[in-house]
Amino acid sequence: MMGIEIIPNFHPIFVHFTIALLSISSLLYLAGFVFKKEKLLEVARWSLWAGFVITIGTVLAGFHAYNTVTHDGPSHAAMTDHKNWALATASTFAVLAIWSFFRHRGGKPTGIVFVILILFASSLLAVTGYKGGEAVYRYGLGVMSLPKVSGDGGHGSHEHADGKGHGSSSSSSASENTKSHHGENGSNNQEPASDGHSNHQH
Repeated sequence: MMGIEIIPNFHPIFVHFTIALLSISSLLYLAGFVFKKEKLLEVARWSLWAGFVITIGTVLAGFHAYNTVTHDGPSHAAMTDHKNWALATASTFAVLAIWSFFRHRGGKPTGIVFVILILFASSLLAVTGYKGGEAVYRYGLGVMSLPKVSGDGGHGSHEHADGKGHGSSSSSSASENTKSHHGENGSNNQEPASDGHSNHQH
């Protein structure tokens, strides 16, 4: 029996939870602090803690991807840049998660400094996510295959694995219409000209 295979690995799965949980935590911390809503701050804390735990898996899977995916010189530079931003971002959120945990245990309220720092960390997260997207969609890292493109690359010229493009049905219809108009041999069946000259073959 074949096991579960994730291409290229589990990093793309973990990273979505990291981005979602840490981003919503930052927004909830801001909202809870501004509106003085302890319930929002409570959800923000749990989101931060859960996001930090999942981020550990995200970073580990990211290292595995870094050391295993096929790449060239430019894509290696993009991948390394993403890795460096990711480590800085994960470290910042780790400090904030630990700080939040001990402040909560000590009964200390959330201060303006913490809110500013977690918003800063969220901006780091946005840049890291952008660079990760660049590594995949601009440099093709972790992508097994790319669509075949013929012609000028416009719509209708993208070929699928079976060799048929988006416009294959319409092309077939156009071909049939051309045959019915010109005849099976591609010639034009016109009536003889009034001056008696014979028809020219197209």
